[in-house]
Amino acid sequence: MRLFSYPRGIENLMGGTTMELRHLRYFTTVAAEGSFSRAAEKLNMAQPPLSRQVQQLEEELGVRLLDRGRPITLTEPGRYLFEQSRQILQRIDEMRAMTLRISKGMVLQFNIGFVASTLYDALPELIRRFRIIAPGAEVQLVELTTMEQVAALKDGRIDVGFGRLRFDDEMITRSIIREEKLCLAVPVGHPLAATEGKLKLRQIAGEPLIIYPKSPRPSYADQVLSFYRDAGVEPTIGMEAKEVQTALGLVASGGGVCLVPASVKRLGRDDIRYIDLDEPKMMSPIIMSYRKNDSSALLMALVKLVRDFDQWDQALKSAKQA
Repeated sequence: MRLFSYPRGIENLMGGTTMELRHLRYFTTVAAEGSFSRAAEKLNMAQPPLSRQVQQLEEELGVRLLDRGRPITLTEPGRYLFEQSRQILQRIDEMRAMTLRISKGMVLQFNIGFVASTLYDALPELIRRFRIIAPGAEVQLVELTTMEQVAALKDGRIDVGFGRLRFDDEMITRSIIREEKLCLAVPVGHPLAATEGKLKLRQIAGEPLIIYPKSPRPSYADQVLSFYRDAGVEPTIGMEAKEVQTALGLVASGGGVCLVPASVKRLGRDDIRYIDLDEPKMMSPIIMSYRKNDSSALLMALVKLVRDFDQWDQALKSAKQA
């Protein structure tokens, strides 16, 4: 199996280098054993062809990987390649084993996409309960923006997604499972931190606004900006952050204020004050998305579980009592 294959132009720049898995297996075995003879015995092959394969790898890379003394030791480039090769080969072995298990029906893989802020609400409890009712499933969580989730659903990379943006897609079923209030995050010591009661959006119009994510767009950032637009308020954009944790760090450093879902309060930061807003229409949904033509047993079990969550707050209470 060829491990790396470069386009013609790049391959010329790399000196025509192509590495295959067998080269890495031979090299790592020799390096681990510190001996060509012991490595050849372990690989169940003769020593001369093993030596030629390792030498061929060195020639293709244009570096010396081994000091051929007694015992054999690694050069500096050899140590780097050895560590990287071990990780690659371990991952390949894991992929092979999992593929075989899936083919034999031993594992049912179920991939869930999510935006980071949904983890502060009841989503972790939902997934915990899903693992209980589907003990044979290999549940994988993948952090993706809402728009990335749509592409991943269509490509079959995830089975369900939990995001925040509202839109319609003829290939995707979307269901709002919760509407969450927004609140204002300000640094401790900021004049607004002493506010008693709720704030109107127009009262914070002059404050530098930190928005996230920076990309890709459209995103939650555009949802926040639409609230300003609908209220007839011109926001003062301060900085753009990659994700909510970074945005909160910028808030704490005095870089500005940020509108976040109320569940973010559960992070428990003592350098930030969260202030409720007197804006009933400013809600951020948590939306479940999945392929319209997908009726797999695991997906249907999750959909039913979500429907049973009539009150997500009750789920959170149950989790705290457990």
